[in-house]
Amino acid sequence: MLASESTPRTGPAQGSESAFTAPEYAQRVARTRAALAAAQIDAMIVTGPENIFYLTGQQTPGYYTFQALVLPVDGDPVFVIRQLEYFNFIANTFIPDARVYSDGENPIDVLVGVVEKSGLNGKRIAIDKRGWFLPIAVYETLSAKLGTIADAAGIVEKLRAVKSAAEVEKIAIAAGYVDAGMRAGMNAVHVGATENTLVAAMMSSAIAAGSEYVGMEPLVSAGPRTGVPHGTWRRRALEMNAPAFLEMAACHDRYHAALMRSAWIGEARPEALDMEKVCQEALQASLDAIKPGEPCEAPHLACQRVIDRAGYTENFKKRTGYSIGISFAPDWGEGSILSLYTGVTTPLEPGMTFHIPPALRIYGEFTVGVSETVVVTETGYRVLGTIDRPLLRVAS
Repeated sequence: MLASESTPRTGPAQGSESAFTAPEYAQRVARTRAALAAAQIDAMIVTGPENIFYLTGQQTPGYYTFQALVLPVDGDPVFVIRQLEYFNFIANTFIPDARVYSDGENPIDVLVGVVEKSGLNGKRIAIDKRGWFLPIAVYETLSAKLGTIADAAGIVEKLRAVKSAAEVEKIAIAAGYVDAGMRAGMNAVHVGATENTLVAAMMSSAIAAGSEYVGMEPLVSAGPRTGVPHGTWRRRALEMNAPAFLEMAACHDRYHAALMRSAWIGEARPEALDMEKVCQEALQASLDAIKPGEPCEAPHLACQRVIDRAGYTENFKKRTGYSIGISFAPDWGEGSILSLYTGVTTPLEPGMTFHIPPALRIYGEFTVGVSETVVVTETGYRVLGTIDRPLLRVAS
C-alpha cells in the first residue's frame, strides 16, 4: 500500500529535517523532467543516493538497502523504501507518496508494482546505470520484468554540477568544519604522536565544529607510509626527520569540502622541499586558470605545465581536481560528475565547486601536497578554506 493511502500516522512532520525548502526541490524536479523529456524518456528510476538526495532531500546511512525514486515526466513521483527508513523519509522529504516494503518482501517486485500502477508499462523507462548502488542482478531483474531500460546516467548529474547559492553556502560551512579539523591535526604533529592521534584530533574537532558523517575517512599517514597513495592511519608513530600527510573532508547537510596539507618534523629532505614548492606553484597556476567559459581541462593543463617544467612528470599521474558537493560513502567527492583533466572540455561555470589537490611523491618514501576547495565565480574562483598552505615545519 502507498503510505499516503494508509491510516493517519504519528511521527515527525513532513520535511521537518529537510536540507532545503519544498520549492527548491520542486525546481530541481522540474529541471530533471525537462531533461528527461528532451531525451524522450517517460520516467526515470533513480537509485543513486546522491541523486535521490538532490531531488528529494532523502538521506540515510541505510542506503545499503534498496531505495528508489520513480520520477515520471507526467504524474506524481513515488518513493520505494524499506519500512525501517519510512519516518526518515518523512522527516527529510516533501514527497507524499511512498511504497513501503517490509524485510520479507522483494523490493524489486515492489518497484515493478509501482511502475505498473503508475501506468508506465510500455513507456520508455530509464535508470541511472552508472551509480555505485545498482547491482547487475537488480538491473537484469528489472530488464526482465520491464523490458528494455534506457540509460539516464548523467541527466541529474549535469544539473548537480552547477550549485545554487544555497548549495555553495552549505559547502562553505563544511569548509569551516574542515578548517577546524585540519588545524587540530596540524597542531598534533610532533614526535611521539601517532597517525591515530592525528585522526582523532582531526575528526573530533571537525565533528565538534558541526560536521556530520563523511563520505570517506581521512587520509593520514606518517614516514614512508606517506609515499603510498590513499594510505591511511595504522598506528605508526611520527618520527624525527620524517613527514606527515593529512587530508580530510567534512560535511554539512551531505555537502562536502576537503583539504590536504603536509608537515615535516625536523630536517626535511631537499627533494621534498623542492617538490612541495612545486605543488604550491602548481596549485596556484591551476587556480589562476579557473575562469568561466574555459574548459575543465584548463586548470589541469596549467598545473601539469608547472610540474613538467620542474621535472616531476613521472611523480604526478592523476587528474588535478574533481567536483565536490553531495556525497555518501565510499567517496567524499563528485568525481563522476566532472574532472579537471586532459580532454574534459565541459566549460567552467559559476557555481561549480572543485577540490584541487596537486601532490607529488616518491613512492614508498614520502608524499607532499596541498589543496583547496573552491567555487567558480563570475570572474574566477573563491577559496573556501583559510588554512595556510606552506609545508608545516615542526622542530620536534
